[in-house]
Amino acid sequence: MISKNILLVDDSALMRRVLRDIIESDERFRVSDMAKNGLEALDLLRRNSYDAVVLDINMPVMNGLELLKELRREKIRAKVLIASTDSREGAKITLDALELGALDFVHKPSNAANCRTDLFRHDLLRLLEVVASSRPPVISEEESISKKHADIRVAIEASQKVSSGRKGRKVVAIASSTGGPKALQSVIPRLPADLDAPVLLVQHMPPGFTASLAERLDGMSELTVREAQEGDVLQNGTVYVAMGGKHMNVKTSYDGKCAIHYSDEPNREGVKPCANYLYESLAGSNFDRIICVVMTGMGMDGTEGIRNLAADKEVYVIAQDKDSCVVYGMPKSVVSAGVTDLVVPLEQIAQEIILNAGIKG
Repeated sequence: MISKNILLVDDSALMRRVLRDIIESDERFRVSDMAKNGLEALDLLRRNSYDAVVLDINMPVMNGLELLKELRREKIRAKVLIASTDSREGAKITLDALELGALDFVHKPSNAANCRTDLFRHDLLRLLEVVASSRPPVISEEESISKKHADIRVAIEASQKVSSGRKGRKVVAIASSTGGPKALQSVIPRLPADLDAPVLLVQHMPPGFTASLAERLDGMSELTVREAQEGDVLQNGTVYVAMGGKHMNVKTSYDGKCAIHYSDEPNREGVKPCANYLYESLAGSNFDRIICVVMTGMGMDGTEGIRNLAADKEVYVIAQDKDSCVVYGMPKSVVSAGVTDLVVPLEQIAQEIILNAGIKG
């Protein structure tokens, strides 16, 4: 087996030794270089290529965010896994790192001894394999909000000409994982405030991050985006982001109202929240049409839930295409299972949602 080359960047000599030992305990990986700050890492990345970079955030001379900005400026397409003690408490900082091109993150205990636990070792090695096997981030100019809103109006005009897919009550249910926080910025801000459906979003994230994700998307979007709370009654033109560490379901009351309900079953497909639970819960809802969207991410979450849901409901399934995915795992699974109606690039997902959900009017 050829080991994948890893660049390890951390200002603590003790932490570098501990992380190197963990990484090299798996024959799939080899720490070929180490750096104690972003400036040293930048010099190495200018001269060498690596299968993945494990990057701390808080470092002297040049911190992790500054390094990511410099990599973006110099168009160096490094595949970065954030491993920082800031990852949990500093959810905003972590989302900044993902927006700047990091592909995923793992919370690193502040005490080196606590890094030796089986849980941290498992999480680090699992995510390192995902990042090392991912496509390098695409470095391109950011679209302006006005451009995204212009795209919304074009899609709305098209949807007004389509009547066949817009009858009855509709709901949009999105599943995403690795690469999702960044990819969602190309979807949610393109949806109009008058979308004729609520939007349910399961992004694989641990507790403490989903509220920040919802806040960030809300600031970019015409519609309302918020972290879903227990008992929230679903409203059209609102995006409900599943809380990290809980499974989000939809329950229908006797008076026909659909509301958020959280459950605490074990991880499914290795994740919590899991989109399979959400999709299956919609089988008992009074929605007439369910638009399922499966985006970039590792694993097979979404496939089983959609298959079970389709036995009871009219389902339209949109999958993100391989070329625009950071990790072509979840979309590949639904395509391979034969439950997909449409496969499109990331930039076309929003317009397909609008065409199928319609707008109020």
